[in-house]
Amino acid sequence: MPVFHKLRIYHAVLAFLVLAAYFTGDEIEVLHNWLGYGVAAMIVFRIGWGVAGPRQLGISRLFPDIMALAKIRRMNHPMVSRTLLAGIVINLLLVTGTGLLMEPPPIGPFAAEVSIAPVFANDDRDRDRGRDGNENEALEEVHETTANLLVLFVVLHVTYLLAFKRPMAFFMLFLRNGGAAAAPPQKKA
Repeated sequence: MPVFHKLRIYHAVLAFLVLAAYFTGDEIEVLHNWLGYGVAAMIVFRIGWGVAGPRQLGISRLFPDIMALAKIRRMNHPMVSRTLLAGIVINLLLVTGTGLLMEPPPIGPFAAEVSIAPVFANDDRDRDRGRDGNENEALEEVHETTANLLVLFVVLHVTYLLAFKRPMAFFMLFLRNGGAAAAPPQKKA
């Protein structure tokens, strides 16, 4: 299977997990947490894939060259897309990181739920209060704000691709099977 077909499968799984986590955030906390752990696992997988995988998947491709960004004069320049991707990556890392700080994954099947957040409490009384106390409020605010920013960047990214890179957008959204116009050509190793 070509690399870009694998990438769109990864993309679809990550998008499903993120959307499901976003929409279960206030309603079903246990499901939201497990979906968040799935997102974290996908991030770790993608980092490993970017480091050990084909050159086209390198992590450096996700971030714009700031000097080139300052010089662009047209909206369909690749640096615009990279800037939107950087916004997605940064917000995804922040929302996942704050989620893991508030609800670390259980280690083993019989592990008690432990929260790192009480470390940020002001006094012993606040530490005893646990997850229901005020110590998580700052993390929760960052978590919710970055989740909303993530959705904004995703909407901008999809809109940009539909406006300027329609074949690629259709390919990534499984609306087109692929081909020369959808995926960039792969170089022979």
